[in-house]
Order: sequence, then C-alpha cells, then structure tokens
Amino acid sequence: MFNLFKKKPASAAAAQSAANVADFLAKGTVSIKDMVAPSFIEVDFNHLKIDDRYYRTLYVVGYPRYVSANWLYSLITFDHPLYISMYVYPTESKSVLEDLKRKIAEMEATIENDIKAGKVVDPTVQVALDDALALQAELAKGAERFFQFGLYITIPADTLEELGQVSKQVDSVLSSLLIIARQATLEMEEGYKSTLPMFYDRLGVWRNMDTTSLATTFPFATASLTRNEGILYGLNEHDGSLIIFDRFTLENANSVILGKSGGGKSFLVKLEVLRLLMMGTDVLIIDPENEYQKLCQAVGGEFVVFSSTSQYKINPFDLATVEATPDELSNKILDLHSLMRVIMGELTPSQDALLDRALVMAYQQKGITQDPATFKNEPPLLEDLYKIFIGMETPEGKELSDRLEKFVRGSASGIFNQQSNFDIKNAFTVFGIRDLEENLRPVAMYIVLDYIWNRVRKDKKKRVLVVDEAWYLIKHKDSGAYLHAFAKRARKYQLGLTTITQDVEDFLATDEGKAIITNSSLQIILKQSTAAVEKITQTFYLTGGEKHFLLSAGIGEGLFFAGHSHVGFKVIASDEEKTLIE
Repeated sequence: MFNLFKKKPASAAAAQSAANVADFLAKGTVSIKDMVAPSFIEVDFNHLKIDDRYYRTLYVVGYPRYVSANWLYSLITFDHPLYISMYVYPTESKSVLEDLKRKIAEMEATIENDIKAGKVVDPTVQVALDDALALQAELAKGAERFFQFGLYITIPADTLEELGQVSKQVDSVLSSLLIIARQATLEMEEGYKSTLPMFYDRLGVWRNMDTTSLATTFPFATASLTRNEGILYGLNEHDGSLIIFDRFTLENANSVILGKSGGGKSFLVKLEVLRLLMMGTDVLIIDPENEYQKLCQAVGGEFVVFSSTSQYKINPFDLATVEATPDELSNKILDLHSLMRVIMGELTPSQDALLDRALVMAYQQKGITQDPATFKNEPPLLEDLYKIFIGMETPEGKELSDRLEKFVRGSASGIFNQQSNFDIKNAFTVFGIRDLEENLRPVAMYIVLDYIWNRVRKDKKKRVLVVDEAWYLIKHKDSGAYLHAFAKRARKYQLGLTTITQDVEDFLATDEGKAIITNSSLQIILKQSTAAVEKITQTFYLTGGEKHFLLSAGIGEGLFFAGHSHVGFKVIASDEEKTLIE
C-alpha cells in the first residue's frame, strides 16, 4: 500500500508518483489503495514523514496509583491535534486468579523472610500485597473483571522542530498526570498504524487493569454545575443533578439567552428573577412588551411605564454627579452622538460636527462645563438642542431641527423632553415601553440604559439588568455598540447584564451581537428553529448531537453554558413559582 522513497527528495518522489499514477490510469489498473496512499513515507528511528507532515508515536508504560474520573481530560483537550488510541482486551478471571495466587504467595514469602532476618519490610511490597489481596477478593466474587489496556499517542506536526516542541509539551502533560511514556523508537511505523482508526494494535504494550481502573480512563464525564451557593436554574439532563449556580462567581455576571418564540425564555427569566430577589440581588428589567408587569406587581416591585401620558420622565441629558471626573461631560456628549443617530438616522460628517457644537452649547447655556462642580446644575433638555439648531439659521441646522421636531413638538414630545422625576429605589424595577410606537422603542431602551448606568455608578451592589428583545438595540449599529460597551463595563459595578432575543439570526449577524455573546460568561440556548440552528452551531461549536437536541428540545429545555462547562438542562419550578409567573 505504501511506497518508500528514503533517499529521493519530496519533489522527485511526488513527480515519480504522479507519473506512475498517469501510467496506471492509461492502463486502467488504478486501485483504491493507489488512490488513497500517500506519495511517500520516510521512516526514521524516532519519527515518520508522510508527504509533508511529521509524526511521532508515544506509548504509555507507567500509570499513577490513584486517579479520579476523567483523569485524561487534560490530554484529550490538549491544544494541538493528537491521535489517541486505547486498546482494551478482556482476560479470563480464572487465569488471572491463578497468577494472583502465585504472586501473593511470592510477596508473602518475601515479607516473611524479611521479618525472620530482622529487616524492615519493604513498604512497596506490603502495598502491592494489600492491593493484590483486595483484587483477588473482588475477582472471586465477580464484582470486578480483568483487562489488558494499551494507550498510544501519535503527534502530528508540520515541521521537525514543531514535532520536537509539541512532543516535549505532551510529555510534560503526561508527567503532570504521573504517566510514564516512551517514544516508539525504531517502531514508528508500527506506532503510527496502531493509532489509525482501524483497531490495528502493532505495538502490543499493555498494562493489567481491573474494571474500576479501566472505567476512569475513558474521557467521558458529565460537567456538573452544582455549587454550594447560587440559585437553582434547572435539572441536568445528563446525570439528573441540580444546576445550582451563582453567576457572580464567573469572570463577569453577564448572560445571554437565545431561543425561538414559545421556547420558554420568559418563564426562565422570570424564574431567575424571583430567585435572585430571594437571594438579595436587585433586578432591573427593560420590558418592550410589558410581560413582567404582573410579576412586578405580585412581588411589590415598581413598574415604570413610558408613554406620552406617563408620569415617569427621563432626561437623556442627565449627568452623573457621583464619581464624576472632568471627562464625564465629554463622554456624555459622545454617548449623545450615538443616541441622536438612533433618533435622527445617519448623519454626514458635517452634520455630526454641527451636532457636536450644538451639544456643547446646550450644556454651556446651563452653566455646565468640564468642571465637575457644575454637573449639579440643571441639565439641558432635548428642546434646548432643538432651539440651538433653529438658531444656527443654516440648511443643515434646519434639517437637524426638523428631524428632532417630532420629539419636541410632535407626537413624541411628552416622553423624552422633560427633566427626570424619579429614582430607582425598589429592589425590583421594570421599565415598560410597550405603549411606545415601534420606532421609538430603540430610543427609549437606549435612554433607559444610559439612565440605569448613571444610577448604578452611584451605589455599587449586586444587581442584574435584563434587556428583553435586545434585537431592537442590535439592529441599530450605534445602540448595539452602546449595549456592547455596557456589557464590558458592568462587571466593575457588580452588575450582571442579561440579554434576551428570539431573533437569533439577526443578533448573530452583527459584530455587536457576537461581541455581547463573547462578553457573557453565562449562555443559555433554548429550543431553536431549523433556520437559526446552523448559525448557533457555528458560533458555539456545537456537536451534531447538541444540534439535534436543540431542534427536538421541549419548552424550557436547552443547553446551559457556564464558563468552560456546558450541559443539557431543563427548567424546573415549584407550584408556587408557577402561580406567581403565570
């Protein structure tokens, strides 16, 4: 099957091989072996070269005395491709018991001779005797079986230097596991064939193992997400354990929840909210559909409605007066640039420069400068910016004022053109924006986010902010970028951002959406549609089984990602919780 060209250079060998194949094709005698065989194989005493790649095989000769389940995990997840083969050969218990009987007699005789001679008993012999006696009893009862086990590792590399470097790294990982490995010197061809996926053990380096020891070598283990603190999220569908987790113990407390409509997203979030409140964590929610209104009222929360007739008002020009720095005003103006683009649409460079000048003038008219002491002055309103545009008496100023007129004198005039008149004092506060027209919701969500950011910086405590239907913000580049920046900065103020969306494709199609997922240590994927599951699979590197699980999952079922661990889970709730939520 293989053609060896030890002395020819690779290019000459490849040319010769091509000529041979052309000749075979002309004669019609090309076989399957000829088609799949490499151009050449070069066999050295400590490596192989197949075409342009190098390979080296290691075999394991020594194992640690004590191991835990999934102890080969660090080898299986090694950050370089490895070919790992495990060979398991059952052995008849009768022959093993006879060998054990003889070995036990030898060790007992050795210990007895040492005692008679007045020598100290060798502790290694005593330990081996104890192990042999215990194994003999288990085998006699049928509780254990005996096997022979072989473990081989082949390392591929593009260059000989890389092969040497990776070999040292693999040896270091094995040494950290108390595993002794040797290179298959002068048997590299046999070693390589032994790690091909065709059960072809040519090395035959085996170690005796009982059933329990063998079971621990298999690199399959369920990621348990049960902790001593946190809240209950659901039931681990792999092993039946409870998923109890504290999101604030991760790198950041941000989470993202993706799922199709009717998949159980709202139920899960409401359940998490109830349990977070019981654990003393404040919860803030931006609610585009007023889904959380009844729950808020049931637990004594505050529901803040935004509409033209609502008593609650937020001024987007508000400045933070606590922890304020000289850069506070400059940063606020930059944020207002993004908000104005959400309100007015895309701006040309000249219009953007005009907007910047108008924003600075609006604050100056209220006596607010870069001096933090002036931040306590009453901030300007949207109407002040509108009047400045009119006062410029330029075509561009007139166009910008026309774009703002709806929010100052038109149908949306009573919503964002008044001074803020409330503060977040309730542990559970929901901002409802259902009564706003569709194109005003991204504006309201942006302004509420900015308002919350200023309030969060006043008083650092554990809080969770839930942004439902986040695609409203993501579909605008500026508001999406602001939500991403919010997610990155939240950790500093003990805030966890929960982003929820059912329009998974639109969310993942933007750089801002992907970045928010990257900056969320907790990720929950519920039942998906066939249209969205491919994008989900690529983004989260799901296996085929996980992909089909998401397609066939029931309501409240999905995948729970926490840091590097993820499991399939199902949301569970008590009857009292269901009553409150539904």
